[in-house]
Amino acid sequence: MKTKVESFENLVNALESLPSIGKKSAQRMAYHMVMEDHFGALKIAHAIEKAVESVRRCERCGAMSEDELCPVCSDMGRDHTKLCIVEHAKDILQIEAGGDYDGTYFVVESAEHLDGRRLVERIEEGVEEVIFAFSPSIATDAMILFIEEKLGEYDLVFTKIAQGVPTGVSLENIDMLSLSRAMQERVKL
Repeated sequence: MKTKVESFENLVNALESLPSIGKKSAQRMAYHMVMEDHFGALKIAHAIEKAVESVRRCERCGAMSEDELCPVCSDMGRDHTKLCIVEHAKDILQIEAGGDYDGTYFVVESAEHLDGRRLVERIEEGVEEVIFAFSPSIATDAMILFIEEKLGEYDLVFTKIAQGVPTGVSLENIDMLSLSRAMQERVKL
């Protein structure tokens, strides 16, 4: 005798694979979608499909974009002399939500995946200040030193966001006030 509804369990497993979603939360969401809100579920499915088809990396900075260049890179009103280096494209969303930064970005992901040529091209476009907006850790400190060394021949001011961002916590989990203050009170390296 079959005791599980296979398509429901597949949905629960898919939802559970998302960050921060446990088994019980996945079950509640799946139940809501299939039993209480068919239209909402289809709307979510369509939004996921469209986003997966449309969103890609900005060719200039690595941020999320629907075009060749992201909205920040294509905005001539931004201060292109400031370059904020972040570890993940999602970190840009957090900084932009704070509204305190008017420069541009560069996503590195990791030292092993750093596109040094593309970073140097950005620096040569007139960057004067490089701001590191990483969650504090030994690994990110090593990445900062690696990038500073790589850009050592350029006349740049290197800064990093101020402490107050807890060690080991992703930028997406920092409250807006703390992130805003950390960006405003960044320190020279």
